[in-house]
Amino acid sequence: MIWTMIGNFFQGLYLLITVAMIVQAIFQIRLALFIWEKPDNALKNQAPTDYRDPCLSVTILLPARHEEDVYQYTIQKVYDLNYPKELMQIIALCSDDDVGTIREAQTKIDELGDPNVQLLIYTNKPTSKPRAMNHALSVARGDVVTIFDAEDEPHPDILNVVNTTMLNEDVDVVQGGVQLMNHDTRWFCSLNVLEYFFWFKSALHFFAKVGMTPLGGNTVFVRRELMEQLGGWDETCLTEDGDLGIRLSLSHARIRILYDDEFVTREETPHNVEQFIKQRTRWNQGFIQILFRGEWKKLETLGQQLLALYVLLSPEIQTFFALMVPISLLMFFFVKFDLWMAIVTFLPMYIFVLTVFVQIAGLHEFVKVHGLKWKWKDAIIMVLAFFPYQWLLGVGAIRATYRFIKGTSNWEKTAHIGQHRKAAS
Repeated sequence: MIWTMIGNFFQGLYLLITVAMIVQAIFQIRLALFIWEKPDNALKNQAPTDYRDPCLSVTILLPARHEEDVYQYTIQKVYDLNYPKELMQIIALCSDDDVGTIREAQTKIDELGDPNVQLLIYTNKPTSKPRAMNHALSVARGDVVTIFDAEDEPHPDILNVVNTTMLNEDVDVVQGGVQLMNHDTRWFCSLNVLEYFFWFKSALHFFAKVGMTPLGGNTVFVRRELMEQLGGWDETCLTEDGDLGIRLSLSHARIRILYDDEFVTREETPHNVEQFIKQRTRWNQGFIQILFRGEWKKLETLGQQLLALYVLLSPEIQTFFALMVPISLLMFFFVKFDLWMAIVTFLPMYIFVLTVFVQIAGLHEFVKVHGLKWKWKDAIIMVLAFFPYQWLLGVGAIRATYRFIKGTSNWEKTAHIGQHRKAAS
């Protein structure tokens, strides 16, 4: 009798978990495909074709740490943007102990010889990206402040696009598209590329519709006065972009999401598994920090609060479901269910097949719009890597939880080697 009750309890628990997995997977698919739900939705990502005369001045922050190999190229690319030089203030940001990057930055700035391009060295520790940006905010003079990372390749007309969008639509914030480009350099790269593709092109529009918009780490254009009113970036948060998005949502800022394939800022995936896990650990730990600080609870509607809670808990949810996969396989072979329960517990397999088709369609769309060559080999590798990739995400989430409990909050930098530039060449 007792064993029967225990067995029924675990079967019921497993059924509940299975239903939760199904709901979560369907919601993820819905986020990925939101922009394609209605034909008119595609217009939300379309950049203006006729540019207004340059009016808004822009301060461009270029935070860097140990970026000797890529930094000069990035400074040059940003300086070459098609926008009046007198309306651009470019600030290269380096910590005082980063001698190599300081040397590279100074060499390029001396070569350009433009007083609007400056090197700003900060000394406040511990070193972090938001500390660097807050230091630069105190000397920023542009109407708009934006960030590009040290390996970024922004589109030459991105400032014209943002200037026109802000003037035409009277918005406070423009989140431009960010896209990883090297989909075929490592076994996990296609899935990493598609995360960005679906997130910036589709999911962020869903968040903006609800009124809770987590932002990306760069290509975010915010009116400087608004940034100053908010007190800049949170220097203690490892995902200062996510925190900023919630604070902007709380302030009722008018946020415009814009992902036009032509105008994305190009980036690279982490170049190995170790760097990928470190990057995800930092992001996940930042989400945990935001979760426990509780600012998201001040969002006005229950829908906004639940969406924020889901985003902040998503790494742990991914970890839990990744760990459930081997358990599900064992139960499939060794546990006898009633027929109706067996049917329900088999539904995640159908969801997985649907997810695979969505991923393949997304990969095909990605290579088409960026003029790359379609290879079935890449699609096959992506499918085979699906579950190992989920486990990598799980490792990052578990490691982030461990670091948070331990009280470790140092900034683990992701190394950059310019893979997206090599691929383009």
